[in-house]
Amino acid sequence: MNALRHVTFAAGIALAPVDAGGAESAGWQALVDERAVIRIADAIDRAVDAQDWKLARSYFAEHVTADFSSLSGQPAANIASDDLIGAWAGNLKGSKTSLHLRTNHQVALEANTATVRSNGYAWNRMEGNGDPLWEVWGTYEHHLTRSAGGWKVDGFTFRMTHERGNPWVKATPGQ
Repeated sequence: MNALRHVTFAAGIALAPVDAGGAESAGWQALVDERAVIRIADAIDRAVDAQDWKLARSYFAEHVTADFSSLSGQPAANIASDDLIGAWAGNLKGSKTSLHLRTNHQVALEANTATVRSNGYAWNRMEGNGDPLWEVWGTYEHHLTRSAGGWKVDGFTFRMTHERGNPWVKATPGQ
């Protein structure tokens, strides 16, 4: 069974496109690293939607350069990751739910750093003031650094391309 798994993996690699939108990865370690950083970007979404703030925090370095300027109008800033997670937890709680989806990942690896670019869609839902839904589309960029503790996000950017729905849902913290 173990041999079959290795043959299946090798066949998948052999049949994969040579360049799927990023620089061609070299070697098995690059493939492992690419999968690991994509998994972290996706896992952040799942943790946020589950309102599991301890798990969400575990994917970040001590500080993160966060840029949500297209959503908030505030400039990018280097902040403590605890503060970023605290802000998310203060907004997405109780009666306010969310769903984040990400696709079309492109990964650039360079030594012990990685950048993951992807397209994203998210919604926030909360009853209480008209239409209970706010939706947003855009692009994400996660910057990660490898340390003894594994890959950690130290840069996080969201660039909104479109939004629709009730702005009250976007701006009002859950109860």
